[in-house]
Amino acid sequence: MNALTRIWSDGRRAERIAYAVGAALFLSGAAHALVLIATGGSWLGPLSMRKAVTFGLSFGLTLASVAWATSFLTMRPRARNVLLGAFTAASVAEVALVSMQAWRGVPSHFDFETSFDSFVSMTLAAGGGVLVLTVIGFTATALVEPGPAAPSLRLAVRAGLAVLLVALATGAVMIGRGVVAARGGDPQLAYTTAGSLKPLHAVAMHAILVLPALAWILRFTGHSEAHRLRVVQTAVAADAVLTAVIGVESFTGIDPLAAPLPLMLLSALAAAVLAGTGIHALSGIEPAVRFVRVLNGKARGR
Repeated sequence: MNALTRIWSDGRRAERIAYAVGAALFLSGAAHALVLIATGGSWLGPLSMRKAVTFGLSFGLTLASVAWATSFLTMRPRARNVLLGAFTAASVAEVALVSMQAWRGVPSHFDFETSFDSFVSMTLAAGGGVLVLTVIGFTATALVEPGPAAPSLRLAVRAGLAVLLVALATGAVMIGRGVVAARGGDPQLAYTTAGSLKPLHAVAMHAILVLPALAWILRFTGHSEAHRLRVVQTAVAADAVLTAVIGVESFTGIDPLAAPLPLMLLSALAAAVLAGTGIHALSGIEPAVRFVRVLNGKARGR
């Protein structure tokens, strides 16, 4: 628990702001989920309150994850504040505008029916561009600066940022495809073509939390740094395979839940390996190890 509270207490001002804003966005998504359940609304379609739910939950978690993962980078304070401040502002804008349109009962994306809706759609697209640019800035820094001393954590942060870029680039492709279709007079096609890439966008979005969290948890185990690095390398490889398989399925129009058996087996194996690294890390935390040793000692003494 002390390790978790230190993330807040040791955080820089920009990071603490991002944590607080991320928590507010996450709570917004949770509140919209309660509204959706209470009203019995549909979970499907561009007019569903679901979008306010998913954007709030996802951006809240991603913002906090980015702030925490990039706290390990070696950066000039001003550059860090600018990049993280821009990412925070863009995240707020995305969630706020999507939620507003959900309450108005109109689509948040690819809606050019009125000048105001066109402004909202283009602002969301611009916000996505800001997110991409800021993550490019963080990724470039992670690749050229020393970063965390531990190679395992350094690899996890770099890989997490790289996969996050995949997610954001996928989002940009979704927006581009949708805008072209909507401007061409077929808004339904816009949602269909953009929606086909959602699985890749979703899977790649949260590697920035999963991979650095794995490396961070491993620091509290009794394993050597060489062992921790091998575990993180395994997780990075598994995540890359899972992202690649989902990417192939998304861009070829294959439903991940109805994919050919070889693809399903490969993605299931990658997910299992990724989960296995997490279980391995958690099982090796020092208090847990000492607890197991105590239990074993008591058992032998019986």
